[in-house]
Amino acid sequence: MAARSAPRRVRVSACAKINLSLGVGRARADGYHQVRTVLQAIDLADTLTFVARPGPFTIVCKEPGVPTDSRNLIWKAALELARVTDRTSVDGVEVRLQKRIPAQAGLGGGSADAAAALRALSMLWNLKLDAAALAPIARQIGADVPFFLLGGAAYGSGRGDDLLPLADIRPFHVVIAKPDFGVATAAAYGWFDEDGAGQDAPRSLAAWPETLLSVRNDLEPPVTRRHSEVAELVAQLEQAGAAAAAMSGSGSAVFGLFTTPQAAQRAGKALAAPGIQVLRAKTLRRREYWKMV
Repeated sequence: MAARSAPRRVRVSACAKINLSLGVGRARADGYHQVRTVLQAIDLADTLTFVARPGPFTIVCKEPGVPTDSRNLIWKAALELARVTDRTSVDGVEVRLQKRIPAQAGLGGGSADAAAALRALSMLWNLKLDAAALAPIARQIGADVPFFLLGGAAYGSGRGDDLLPLADIRPFHVVIAKPDFGVATAAAYGWFDEDGAGQDAPRSLAAWPETLLSVRNDLEPPVTRRHSEVAELVAQLEQAGAAAAAMSGSGSAVFGLFTTPQAAQRAGKALAAPGIQVLRAKTLRRREYWKMV
């Protein structure tokens, strides 16, 4: 039987994440912080189309402010995958990126795009690498990238990339509110260090998923001290009836979990205001995640 040829076009989705909990410890020698986090995939997603065509490696995106050069993690993913597989060049690929995940929001959009790029390029270049084989490559790109090769719910420790798959939580409708400013990850962790907020005691997951609704984000206090709008949005989600609400990752987006679509819709309308981007999504079980991406 003849070997299957590589496709000329691959389209994939890159789903966002929220941090159901984020505990932060001291800074490590490599510049990262010790973290203990529970990550949850949601169905808010970017769409990436990879097309084989002559010419240099190119990223095309109409969203203002999204880098289309080597600063984009898609580009870094392509270079790292090519290096590991002894490919001489990443040329011959055009990437068309449709963004829906806001940048500098703590939702993992750039990392999700990088993981999607690894999966798509593995197909486009006929490398036949599965998620397990791509995971070590993902770790070289960024701490959040390996999670997007897993999906569902997962516990992350170390830099956040030592992952333990967790049992799926019950479905929730998610309301996301992002103010009209972003928070760079480095800035959030820098403020955390300035405030001396480190807590190194690990948290038990013995009661997971019953512990879900006791969400906590150790980066939330230092961020809200500089941006009170973030705390106000969390409070508004709680007042709107969220079962749990918190800032996601390093911010600036916050999320609320709701048990019904009607409650989520009401909360979304209540938060709608000039300068606030409101998005709705749903949590994804691991099987649902892999059907979507």
